[in-house]
Amino acid sequence: MFKRLLQNLQDYFNFSQQELRQFFILLALMVGLLAAPFLFFQDDVSYDPTADQQILDSLVVQLDNHAEEVAAERKSRYQPKPIKLYRFNPNQLTVEQWQELGLRSYIAQRILNYRAKAGDFKSKAQLQKIYGLPDSLFQLWYPYIDLPDESPGYAYNKDRPFPGSSSETRPKTDYARKRWELQPFDLNSADTTQLKQIRGIGSKLSQRIVTFRDKVGGFHSLDQVAEVYGLSPEVVDSVKKYAFLEKASGLQKINVNTATFDQLRLHPYIGYNLAKAIINYRTQHGPYPSVEELRKIKVLDEGKFQKMQPYLSVQ
Repeated sequence: MFKRLLQNLQDYFNFSQQELRQFFILLALMVGLLAAPFLFFQDDVSYDPTADQQILDSLVVQLDNHAEEVAAERKSRYQPKPIKLYRFNPNQLTVEQWQELGLRSYIAQRILNYRAKAGDFKSKAQLQKIYGLPDSLFQLWYPYIDLPDESPGYAYNKDRPFPGSSSETRPKTDYARKRWELQPFDLNSADTTQLKQIRGIGSKLSQRIVTFRDKVGGFHSLDQVAEVYGLSPEVVDSVKKYAFLEKASGLQKINVNTATFDQLRLHPYIGYNLAKAIINYRTQHGPYPSVEELRKIKVLDEGKFQKMQPYLSVQ
């Protein structure tokens, strides 16, 4: 029977006698390879994770140490250096010395450029007029600046005749002219003329402040000035120094139960997507019982809600 099976295989595959033997040899090798794992099976050694866990713990410690080193380096690099206060003459300082006093390098270079073109500073008031010089920093320096408060006037000679009242013949007195100072003003009622009296604010920036104020419905915090496009931190600091907000001056509020889509979307703190969500929620659930109900709108995060809350009402 076996010979008959071989003959059938030979006839079916058209094998020669030698090819048939090679076929069986190959078949035997394949069977042997398949059976080898079972014939030479060995019990698995139990896995001990201790060594691998120690390696992982070591790597975690190294990563934590590296992260602390990077954080410390970043902190030392970006943390402002302590200001060294000492009596100084602004006409003798270098850029590096100005930086020790807390001034940014580009403003320090601006001071040196000014001295090169206009000459030395004659008074503290002249130094204060440098564009970009923070008022808070200048007030900190004020007692240490080795210059008079105002430019010295001319002494009046009492023996000099006084023929007339013209500017050329008018005697000069020893009394310093009274320094003009900007008076505090209400930011919600100030016009562009008042705003332009602050150093660093021109026609464009003053108009931007007024436009932004009108769009939001009035300022409820002086910190909102920083949101006006184009205002440098130094200018914002000056505005906050001279401006105040009258409690009696109310904000213009939007009734979320009656406002149209266009009225909502034009508010700087709301916009298109949020206005659409407010309208849709009102359509599905009815009028808002309180402004707090807006918190249930999924696309409205807490930071956005806090910004817009003072300008919303339900009646």
